[in-house]
Amino acid sequence: MPSAMSQDQRVAVVTGGSGGIGQAVARRLSADGISVVVNFAGNAQRANEVVEGIAAAGGTAKAIGCDVADEQAMGDLFDEVERQFGGVDVVVHAAARMDLAPLVDFDLATLDEMLRINVRGTFVVDQQAARRIRVGGSILNFSSSVLGRILPNYSGYAASKGAVEAMTFILASELRGRDINVNAIAPGPTATPMFLEGKDEETIARFAHAVPLDRLGTPADIAEAVAFLTSPGGHWINGQTIRANGGMN
Repeated sequence: MPSAMSQDQRVAVVTGGSGGIGQAVARRLSADGISVVVNFAGNAQRANEVVEGIAAAGGTAKAIGCDVADEQAMGDLFDEVERQFGGVDVVVHAAARMDLAPLVDFDLATLDEMLRINVRGTFVVDQQAARRIRVGGSILNFSSSVLGRILPNYSGYAASKGAVEAMTFILASELRGRDINVNAIAPGPTATPMFLEGKDEETIARFAHAVPLDRLGTPADIAEAVAFLTSPGGHWINGQTIRANGGMN
């Protein structure tokens, strides 16, 4: 792998790149000729499989593991990306965790850890992205379409994603004059391991039926929206949350 890339070679960092949506995003961006850094927290094997798949398809990718909520580790990751690739043009922050329970019963230690990943992690990743990203680049965070819906057990998770949307909107304004667009994407029910875990077939069918398209989303559905929002064609969209949810209200 070259130590530096030319300025016209776009480079993307995808956090949570070993997860269901993160994998699809990494592969989709690579298909557009973007060099991709696949960030992962714990599953090195799966991240390396993503990298190997991208390489087999003729793309360029590298897996780097670190905790998104650790500012020193994320700073080191961006340092390494700049050394290896010459700069960063796209940051897609897909890393997250989802813990569900009624508010009255929610374990506060679990809540603290979820907020650490979903809120502090977004803040840390966006902070590094805002400092490093090249002119004309894109930052994309992940919210959720659970916001605005009355879903029992989702209070903690929805609260964390409300914070993500607030950060996204404000950061877009703070980067005025740098030609960097900042958006969030809010998937609806999507067939990923994180969504499917702990749900029986009846519950899954109920979520699918809540969507006018009458199915769950797929990671590929979300990856297509990400590819557009971070492309030159989507650059005029800024400071928005795009609800990629098949029309679920």
